[in-house]
Amino acid sequence: MKILITGGAGFIGSHVVRLFVTKYPNYTIHNLDKLTYAGNLANLSDVENLPNYKFIKGDIVDAEFISDLFKNENYDAVIHLAAESHVDRSITNPLEFVMTNVIGTVNLLNAAKELFKKESSKFQKFYHVSTDEVYGALGETGMFTEDTSYDPHSPYSASKASSDHFVRAYHDTYSLPVVISNCSNNYGPNHFPEKLIPLCINNIKNNKPLPIYGKGENVRDWLYVIDHAVAIDAIFHNAKTGSTYNIGGHNEWTNINVIRLLCKIMDEKLNRQMGTSEKLITFVKDRAGHDLRYAIDSSKLQNDLGWVPSVTFEQGLNLTVDWYLNNEEWLNNVTSGNYANYYEAQYNKR
Repeated sequence: MKILITGGAGFIGSHVVRLFVTKYPNYTIHNLDKLTYAGNLANLSDVENLPNYKFIKGDIVDAEFISDLFKNENYDAVIHLAAESHVDRSITNPLEFVMTNVIGTVNLLNAAKELFKKESSKFQKFYHVSTDEVYGALGETGMFTEDTSYDPHSPYSASKASSDHFVRAYHDTYSLPVVISNCSNNYGPNHFPEKLIPLCINNIKNNKPLPIYGKGENVRDWLYVIDHAVAIDAIFHNAKTGSTYNIGGHNEWTNINVIRLLCKIMDEKLNRQMGTSEKLITFVKDRAGHDLRYAIDSSKLQNDLGWVPSVTFEQGLNLTVDWYLNNEEWLNNVTSGNYANYYEAQYNKR
């Protein structure tokens, strides 16, 4: 198979690319990424020279580029992860999220549709990776299922909800073979350090304040990114066309308790007096439209495909902290902005 993975230089995408490139050496994996602030080819330095991997720099908003790419490469499948994903950035610049998450997705769907309707085509799947934020917010009880009505509250979640609707519409209208998954909050290695957990790891390391929105009472279901990649693998290969699966880590935590646990782990690993890092916690004005609670019911995925998370949140957070402490060069390059030169150094010379 020749598979296009979009957004493969990003946090989740890089783990999916690595899994597919190494697990399926008979597949050809093309990684398409625009290399925005969140795209970092250093995330894939360990696989970049493998014979079944190729990086392509490009923008999914460029319809002509996408159309030509599909015509030239004749892909068998697409795993679409490319997206603007940071809620705070969507509040500041919603149009950017509309362009990438909606227009970009439709460009990919159009190209896949044209390829799929050719008699000679072997195109068999358009897998769209989405988020649990499309469902809105929960109260103190209940969980999101695949049948939960959409109720997005931020420009980010609204743009992802729109892209989900387009994917389903192309399945219903053009019979395009699609699947969708909606995941909970991811964490783990290579996470861009503007997000809560890597931001606080870096700030604790440097004795900087740990900013927590409101009172830290917002609840999220945390999913270890490597477990997410394994779930994507299972869904890609085994899900029925037109199906949707929710992927959750079964780890509901309030933000404040996440950071308290992180402070404890960091104090232990940095040989600091217990309680030192927790003194850095600083409560800041809450984010506009901040959903109170998300929780994923992933029983359909477990029952249909046998996927279950491999780690508890405590185990996954320990693994995550170890990775950041052992990869200071990666973290320093990202926080300084030097990682943006990686593409120039590694690819422009070829």
